[in-house]
Amino acid sequence: MKQAILVRNDLKMPKGKMSAQSSHASVEAVLKSDKEKINEWKKDGMMKVVLKVDNEKELLKYNQQAKDSGLITAMITDAGKTFFKEPTKTCLAIGPDKEEKIDKVTGKLKLIN
Repeated sequence: MKQAILVRNDLKMPKGKMSAQSSHASVEAVLKSDKEKINEWKKDGMMKVVLKVDNEKELLKYNQQAKDSGLITAMITDAGKTFFKEPTKTCLAIGPDKEEKIDKVTGKLKLIN
């Protein structure tokens, strides 16, 4: 079991902003998830990976692929009151779910470094 968090690389968010946005996505996806999956994920250590996508178009593409695969997703749109000047889609959480299911969607993406 794991959760994947996809972050837009083109936005060049400072680490604190990226961490906050990723946390929003993680929590939102967990709140939408089945309790049994959450419990199994917790028992497995609540693995998360943070991956980069190039832009909003790619973020939307992975969101649709995940939904088409029956995965829970949570897209985060920043309100645009601090770092961004307008509402901006920043990141997407997928899962928690079986690692194999998530990897079918996100397996080619690279980790944020």
